[in-house]
Amino acid sequence: MKILFIGARLFDDVALYTRKNSIKSIITESNPQSSNLKLADSHYIVSRGMDEPMKIAIQENVDGVVPLIGIDGPLVEVAIMKEKLEGDYGIPVVSSPVSATNICVDKYKTKEFFVENEIKTPEFVKITKNGINHILNMDHQAIVLKHVTGQGGSGIKIIPSIGDIKEYLHEFENGIAEKFIEGFEVSIEVLRWKGKTVPLVPVYKGKTTIEGIHPLKKIKKAPLDIEGINNHKNNLKIQEIAVKIADTLGLEGTADIDIIFDCETQENNVIEINARPSGTRYITCAATNVNIMHELIDMASGMWDHIKLKNKIKNYSAIEIPVGTHFSNKNNYKFRDFNHENSWIIHGPDNHERVTIRGKTIPNAVKTVEDLEILK
Repeated sequence: MKILFIGARLFDDVALYTRKNSIKSIITESNPQSSNLKLADSHYIVSRGMDEPMKIAIQENVDGVVPLIGIDGPLVEVAIMKEKLEGDYGIPVVSSPVSATNICVDKYKTKEFFVENEIKTPEFVKITKNGINHILNMDHQAIVLKHVTGQGGSGIKIIPSIGDIKEYLHEFENGIAEKFIEGFEVSIEVLRWKGKTVPLVPVYKGKTTIEGIHPLKKIKKAPLDIEGINNHKNNLKIQEIAVKIADTLGLEGTADIDIIFDCETQENNVIEINARPSGTRYITCAATNVNIMHELIDMASGMWDHIKLKNKIKNYSAIEIPVGTHFSNKNNYKFRDFNHENSWIIHGPDNHERVTIRGKTIPNAVKTVEDLEILK
């Protein structure tokens, strides 16, 4: 079995898995300084874009391709390559097709998709330098401004009134003005391959804030547990929403769906779909025992079975805490598995590390936090 991985940055999440399963790994990477290149059996330094990776996939006669890409920019090119490799060469590429990807990478198209398919989303309007008056009727306490193709918090600004929009449009030619909702940020990852869809656990990412604090700087918890509501019922609703989105769009591989739970109406408002590996993959794995990245490899190798996956899902509790720098030798590919009930891992780049802890319950996970002294 031979698999081509596009991008080396996330390869440390899968290096042990490929070795354990006797999978020959090949990486294509545009950065010759990437620290993960030596973890693969072989690698190629390529130009940006998908032309060279596609040629290498054909030349190496690989059994599948797994894009290890955590940003939106290259995803449309990946989707075009997918059509070519799957259609002409029968090489599976574990990513979403062009039609779905075009919607996911464009926030306005994503919003239109929600409206057309009756998926609740915060009130919004497209803004341009010539059309800012359209938002005058948005009589809300605060407005969220988003760049149409921004991600990871880039291009997002929260303003108390419409007066600051002109300043925003000096930087971006267009964008979206969206109602600010006071509530809780939630993410759910969903896996889909060959028409079979498996939603995983909803993850709590903290309260929404006027300051727009990025979720990476907040403590995450799973499963989602909001005081004063029926959490079991709401978690099932969120999973149903994820399945509807994945099946309607025809997503493939993995996707992360971002939601805001409205405290006032107690409704789930979907805000984004990220058709790529997500930053919540570690806490999802801690809570469910499902490693998203390993599942992508199983898809590429023809070993993925949605029934076996559903049977594998566990119901642990998990916490993820940003620590900046935690002095440990465990932040590397050798320590990426949760191997027992109270295990933990550390991950992330220097000065932006996070510790993810598994426990039978949240109090069990908190006990591990205390033992590690990571909040001192």
